[in-house]
Amino acid sequence: MAEVTMDKIVSLCKRRGFIFQSSEIYGGLSGAYDYGPMGVELKNNIRDFWWKEMTQLHDDIVGLDASILMHPRVWEASGHVSNFTDPMVDCKQCKSRFRADQIDLSAPCPVCGTKGSFTEPRNFNLMFQSHIGANTDSSSVVYLRPETAQGIYVDFKNVVQSSRVKVPFGIAQIGKSFRNEITTKNFIFRSCEFEQMEMQFFCKPGTEDEWFPYWRGQRMDFYIRMGIRPESLRWHQHGPDELAFYAKDAYDIQFLFPMGWQELEGVHSRTDYDLSQHQTFSGKDQSYLDPETNDRYIPYVVETSAGLTRNVLMALSDAYDEEEIAPGDVRTVLHFHPAIAPVKVAVLPLVKKDGLDEYAQKLEKELREDYTVFFDRSGAIGRRYRRQDEIGTPYCVTVDYQTLEDNTVTLRFRDSMEQVRVPVAGIAARIKQEMKDYKRPQGK
Repeated sequence: MAEVTMDKIVSLCKRRGFIFQSSEIYGGLSGAYDYGPMGVELKNNIRDFWWKEMTQLHDDIVGLDASILMHPRVWEASGHVSNFTDPMVDCKQCKSRFRADQIDLSAPCPVCGTKGSFTEPRNFNLMFQSHIGANTDSSSVVYLRPETAQGIYVDFKNVVQSSRVKVPFGIAQIGKSFRNEITTKNFIFRSCEFEQMEMQFFCKPGTEDEWFPYWRGQRMDFYIRMGIRPESLRWHQHGPDELAFYAKDAYDIQFLFPMGWQELEGVHSRTDYDLSQHQTFSGKDQSYLDPETNDRYIPYVVETSAGLTRNVLMALSDAYDEEEIAPGDVRTVLHFHPAIAPVKVAVLPLVKKDGLDEYAQKLEKELREDYTVFFDRSGAIGRRYRRQDEIGTPYCVTVDYQTLEDNTVTLRFRDSMEQVRVPVAGIAARIKQEMKDYKRPQGK
């Protein structure tokens, strides 16, 4: 395995249309990124993989899409208005900004080298503030949500009353969140605008210790099924200094990113703090009446919270490889699981003439009914294979002169580069079976 660096990931993302710097022609905007043709497919595939896992495959979880803008009292109840801050210092010389808890204030500025140039630490609220309506005074203040979880909590009773769900049950949501990060770094790992995939599981007090390990197991298994190498994943339990005051227990799934082990997803036992807070601040009852026992209680919550954008970076980092297939001949390849690969199948006519192009176009249209397909007729066939390897396409179908004789095509496999002849009539079914049976080769 070649060393995977962030520079290699960033270069590939720009070169192959995965991720671009936002507003690049104007010099870019720090902490904001655009997802290109390949990137949006990868992100959507990961999103859909998670959504199916959480809702379709679990009969005790329902979905929600809450508004980004919420009543400002929501963020008072959650503690974000008063507590969602980071200590910040500025360098008086170069004006660079740093988190005070992540820098040695007795050392020189890491940007300009000036010593003793830091301002006194001051709190910096991470929420983006805006205004709604014609006035721009304190009565019109709203916030761009810094997390998606609160939308689930404030809609808890609406879901219970309208969906006939019974505790224990979960509410899943995928959506954008915004944080005015002091420092954005490591590409899309930490940005001001990002997407989260969260599920809040509501359970009877006293049963949270049963559900907490269950969801830990479910969430780790999710990444294995997505094709991520197990050796690149690990658990980190929050110690006393890390644990939120309302949390009973918390674990992070960490991934070995190019910059080291970092948080990918959190699984938290949050007690009844959130619903209790919203009951207090709203004055509306948030308790649940058990229809079988007539017990009334405020449910406890086990939360799973993953970053969709971090999942994209994880998938790119885990899949990236450089293979020397002959002396001096190195190919760059992304070993995505077919379920999340941006393009599932590439259709390639060997040449543009003699009817091969027309045959390939017809086949491509047929395959588009079931798969995301890329049609490429430009350049030598070997070069086209390499282009597909770089975007992680698991299967290439080549239409050649033999195709015109016996209606068979060449099916090429990305990971092994093996090629087999397959009847055109069965190509869609063969690809479907290959996707179902896919196992990532050892060492790739």
